[in-house]
Amino acid sequence: MTGGGVQEIAAGIWCWQRRPRGLRPGEFGARTSYALTAGGETLLIDPLVDGDDDPALGALDDLVSGRARILISKPFHTRSAEPLWRRYRRAKARIYGHPGVATRLGDPSGFEAVTGDTDVGSAARFHPIGSPPRSEQPIEIPACRALVFGDAVVETGDGQLRVWDDPLDSERRRHWWHERYLPTLEPLAALDIEHVLVTHGRAVLSEGTAALRRALDREPWQRPKR
Repeated sequence: MTGGGVQEIAAGIWCWQRRPRGLRPGEFGARTSYALTAGGETLLIDPLVDGDDDPALGALDDLVSGRARILISKPFHTRSAEPLWRRYRRAKARIYGHPGVATRLGDPSGFEAVTGDTDVGSAARFHPIGSPPRSEQPIEIPACRALVFGDAVVETGDGQLRVWDDPLDSERRRHWWHERYLPTLEPLAALDIEHVLVTHGRAVLSEGTAALRRALDREPWQRPKR
């Protein structure tokens, strides 16, 4: 444990969990954020902190070295990106993500839009999913053999990964799932991945490619009703 709830879960990979606003106690949806070190840089992925007094910040201050990159997997996960960009300007911090991230920033001058199949330096690669492409873009960190998902893939409490989507309750939905959506996820299951880092649930820290392959072979999972 590094402090402030920030925990090293694998070599060079730390995580902490916070509850988004409006989430009820025990309700699915708590957010896991990640910090990774790769190639002399610090990557903060979908980071969520509870204001300037969040105890995680002290731990992150100790972790951030070299250049800081704030990587956002989907626009809805932008909330803490701008305060952290300001905090780590000394580390030449910049924010990267889908163009829609810019609409959630008060000052977009520290933001760089990235579309799928785009590298961020030599540290990360954003992958497109969906047809047409979604605003969510899974993020691969090759140096750590890690792949990060926003909402598309989750862990639901049993250690298994699931694809989060609506039920396949019609022929039209089944056709879309098998002919349009799954083919955009298949390339991710061909990557050399050891760790699958999900922002909802617990990370899978071994045999990540196989775990993701099993998720794609299952029907989609739905969030429990309130």
